[in-house]
Amino acid sequence: MKAIVTTTINPPTEALQKFAEKKDWRLYVVGDLKTPHAEYKSLDCVYLHPSLQEEKYKQLSDMIGWNCIQRRNIGLVEAYRDGAEIIATVDDDNIPYENWGQDIVVGSTVEVDCYENEKGFFDPLSVTSMSHMWHRGYPIQLLSTRLNNKFIGKVKMVPLVQADLWDGEPDVDAICRLTNNHPSEKITGSFPYTCNGMTVFNSQNTFIHRSILPDYCVVAQADRMDDIWGGIFLQKKQASPFIVFNSPSVYQKRNYHDIVKDLERELMGHYRTMSIMKDGSEFDAFYACYKDCCLR
Repeated sequence: MKAIVTTTINPPTEALQKFAEKKDWRLYVVGDLKTPHAEYKSLDCVYLHPSLQEEKYKQLSDMIGWNCIQRRNIGLVEAYRDGAEIIATVDDDNIPYENWGQDIVVGSTVEVDCYENEKGFFDPLSVTSMSHMWHRGYPIQLLSTRLNNKFIGKVKMVPLVQADLWDGEPDVDAICRLTNNHPSEKITGSFPYTCNGMTVFNSQNTFIHRSILPDYCVVAQADRMDDIWGGIFLQKKQASPFIVFNSPSVYQKRNYHDIVKDLERELMGHYRTMSIMKDGSEFDAFYACYKDCCLR
């Protein structure tokens, strides 16, 4: 079984309606306090009502809190416990293309282009047509060397994470968005590719292999760094390369954002992402609870 996991406070969006129609995939929607629960009765999905979340995962639910995107952790746990071999984590404003989910290399042996950044921290947008921008969560302290990549050549690997990119509104940070006048782009490049060293990936359109799901989550109480730091913590536990970046398979019609408020919420990342790679022990209790929910 293959699963799609999201959380939302909205009625079924165009994106969720299309995800629900994907054959061979089971959609999990994690409800929040503001979600119009009744409107999901007619959608072909597994809807996780807040009362069910409290009943099955009380401790994890309390650690996450309400009215936040980190509720999707409960969907990840539920899909894992239901036996999903591949779990796709998506946002409700990313409209899937017809071929979404058809070019999955997770768990298969593939040969892909490999890059290495001189500082050991690779920006996945740096080798695409969007190289003038940078992926949300990339350390701003390293922007001056972001494009200093070396092409290593082709490598054989078994990807455990596949991060598909996105047309439309790209997932860049507020600084990048403010200085690029609300970009709307179609991303092109030579796909798929990987890297040696650290990188960033999000939870917006990403496929994760079952074998590492208990070690991956979107970190609670980390605001807009939740998926970025979750990806960094995962990389600290896995030998690289195990992540591939692939061509866009969704078009994002971005929900309304106050970009200045986004900037405020991203400040912790600008201050702490470099140090979080060395010590993220403050999140150990949350990780232990999350993993226990997966494996019990």
